[in-house]
Amino acid sequence: MVILRVVFLFSLLVLLTVSSAISVVEFCVADFNYPVGPAGYPCKNPANLTVDDFIFSGLGVPGNNSNPFKLGLTYAIDKTFPALNGLGISMLRQDIAVGGVVPIHSHRVSELILVIDGPIVSGFIDGNNVAYYKTLNKGDIMIFPQGLLHFQVNMGDKPEFFALAFVSLNSANPGFQTTTCSLFANDLPSNVIEKITLLDATQVHKMKELFGGSN
Repeated sequence: MVILRVVFLFSLLVLLTVSSAISVVEFCVADFNYPVGPAGYPCKNPANLTVDDFIFSGLGVPGNNSNPFKLGLTYAIDKTFPALNGLGISMLRQDIAVGGVVPIHSHRVSELILVIDGPIVSGFIDGNNVAYYKTLNKGDIMIFPQGLLHFQVNMGDKPEFFALAFVSLNSANPGFQTTTCSLFANDLPSNVIEKITLLDATQVHKMKELFGGSN
C-alpha cells in the first residue's frame, strides 16, 4: 500500500512537471503596461496583433561602439522585441572595433556565438578556473555554457579588421552581468573594491571615473 502511494505521488509529480512545461498559448507578445513576473510579461490581446509584431529589424544596423570597450551591442530580447516573451530565445549583434572587446561577463543561460567577420578571440572560464579559448574565423560557432564567465576580443591591428558576430541565448531575458561594470559603475566603497580585487586606490578611482561609479 505504501509503495502504491509512493508510485502515485511520483507519477503525479512527473505529470505536473511535464504539464507546467507545456504552454497553453502559442505565443505571448509582451504587454509593457504591466510589470514583468517570473514567467515574463503578460500578453497583449491577440486580436490587436499584426505580422509586424513578430518582426524585428534592429539587427541589420551596426551598434554604437563609442565606449571604452569599442563595442556596439544590439539586443533582440523581450524588452526590445516583445514577441520573444515566453519563447525562451533571444539574439544579439556584436560590432567589435579593432582592439575592442566584449568584456568578461555571464548570463543565467547558455549562449551560442556565430562569427560573421573575424577573427575574434573567444572563450570562457569554467568553475575550476580552466580557460577554454580560441581564435574564431568567419563561419565558426562556439558555445558558452550556462552561467560561466566568457568574452570576445578583436585582436586585429588594422582598421579594416572590424569584427561582427551574432549570438543566440536560450532565454527571452537572459540577464547580463559584466564584471567590470558590476565593480566600478556603482557606489560600492572604493576601499572595499581595493580589498576584494587587490587593485590599488589609483586604479580603482580611475575605473570608477571611467564607468560612472561613486563613493
